Order: sequence, then structure tokens, then C-alpha cells
Amino acid sequence: MPHIAIISSSVRIERNSSRVALYFKNYLESNQLATAEILDLAEYNFPIFDERLRLQKNPTPATIEFAEKIKSADGVLIVTPEYNGGYPASLKNVVDLLYDEWHRKPVAISTASDGVFGGSQVITSLQFSLWKIKAWTVSAMFPVPKVQDAFDKKGNPTDKAATDKRAANFIKELLWCIEAKSKMTP
Repeated sequence: MPHIAIISSSVRIERNSSRVALYFKNYLESNQLATAEILDLAEYNFPIFDERLRLQKNPTPATIEFAEKIKSADGVLIVTPEYNGGYPASLKNVVDLLYDEWHRKPVAISTASDGVFGGSQVITSLQFSLWKIKAWTVSAMFPVPKVQDAFDKKGNPTDKAATDKRAANFIKELLWCIEAKSKMTP
């Protein structure tokens, strides 16, 4: 069974995108599609990195742990809010921290906002950053408009049937990429 690291990228107080991360962890595990763990950037509370991990002289244990979790995951699911048309600095910070760990890593993107567009403006800028470091971004997306109404604080969707249907297609693409990569890697 594949293992998926879910990055919950918002570090704001009263954040809502973390609800989506909780939903995906539960969805993957309850449907026995993959094991999953949430890498909550609010809990890591990383400083602004001044250098990539491979060039740091004394990386913190948390930094090394995070890098290892990304490296060892079969795929990564990033859940990010949209802040003024972009993604949060906390996410950019950890994307740029790593390099080899992202190489050909299947990465799915779920965006969230409190508005009607569901964070769709952030997708291209995040995809571009991931492409530049050679991550394999999955073509399927999972935007969540009005995230505060779509999920409760525990990650339960208000319309479970419709959300699960959308999630099935989204996760199917991530799992396909994970499987394809496993067949290509010697």
C-alpha cells in the first residue's frame, strides 16, 4: 500500500485549509487506498531557511525529519490556501528547502479559499515552482471554494457524497502516478 505525505501548508491562526488535509487523511485510510500522515507546517514552525537543506551546515532535527518524510513518501498531497492570488510563504519555504527529495515525486495539489474560486489562482504558481525542481505534478486538481462551509473543523465534509466523488477522481490520478513511477524505477 502506498504512503502519502499530506502537507498542510497554512500556519495562520484559525486556518481552514487544514480541514481539507484532515479529510484526505481520513479518506485515504478509511478507503484503504494508502497510509497517510499530515505534515503540518504550523506544528513544524520552521524559520525562513537561508539555504537548501543539502547545503546547510547544521540542519535542525525537524528539518532532517521533514526531508526524510518527503523523500520516503510514495507521493505528496499538498493542501494550500490561496493568499492574495499566491500560496503561503510557509509552503514556498519548504518547497525551496528540498531538491533531490522532490525529484520525480508525484505531487497532487488541493487548493482552498473562503471565496468562490477555491484557490484556483494559486495552482499555476505552485505548479511552476514544483516543475522547476523536477517534481511530478498530477494533472488532477482539487479546489475547495468556501472551505469554511465545505468542511467542519475535524475535516468532515458537509456534502460527503459529492466530496467523496470528487476526491475519488483526484486521488485516482495521484495513485496512478505513484504506480507508474514504481514501474519506472529500477
